[in-house]
Amino acid sequence: MESRTRIGMITPSLNTVLEPMTAALLADLPDVTAHFSRVSVKQVALGEDAAAQFGPEPMLAAARLLADARVHAICWNGTAGSWLGPAHDRALCEAITRDTGIPATSATLALAELFRSRGVSRFALVTPFRGAIQEAIIDTYRSEGFECVAERHLDSDDTFGYATIPPAETEGMIRAVVGAEPEAIAAVCTNMAAAPHAEAMEVEAGRPVYDSVAVALWGALALAGVDASRVAGWGELFTVAPASLERLGALA
Repeated sequence: MESRTRIGMITPSLNTVLEPMTAALLADLPDVTAHFSRVSVKQVALGEDAAAQFGPEPMLAAARLLADARVHAICWNGTAGSWLGPAHDRALCEAITRDTGIPATSATLALAELFRSRGVSRFALVTPFRGAIQEAIIDTYRSEGFECVAERHLDSDDTFGYATIPPAETEGMIRAVVGAEPEAIAAVCTNMAAAPHAEAMEVEAGRPVYDSVAVALWGALALAGVDASRVAGWGELFTVAPASLERLGALA
């Protein structure tokens, strides 16, 4: 009899945070395992060349490899949809599910559904990205009905180096946006390790802190039918159930 739930993650090739972070998040759930397939991502930028990295064919190839492992849900665990637009990730998830028969979501779609489930309309945005990417992300979430009331970004294009951002710098960005009184703070980038700070910063800031890696796992667990409240010690995120699985992406 099947006793494990398998989560499939499509990972940007330069990312060195999301795999160990996902393993840490799942440490107390021995019946849930995460499995990873990579796509080539070498830059975070606007423009056609950068957008081509996130085209459907490499994503579908990665999803098919995960399907070989009979995963129960697939997540595109990158945040490119947050500047390419939600329609990009919705189309991608629909294509993955058509091709594999497995429900699919993304870090971007999961954050939007988390905001809806939590009743968040005003949020603060924290990222390591350049200013143009930051503005595109703000525009994306505005189009989904969410107002960014404060933001901080590091204005860095060292995409590999996002994984080495000092904890004090991440915490400093979070502290800097609290004064705008957002209903939630979103740390958007799956190569930036904000999740370990979430619980302590929530106590300090008095509002939830949502890290992209943790949010992506939250969405994938919901699609796979796993009770996310079993993930303890990582902040308010895992106490919130999705209001709609359909809005997470594409269901089989």
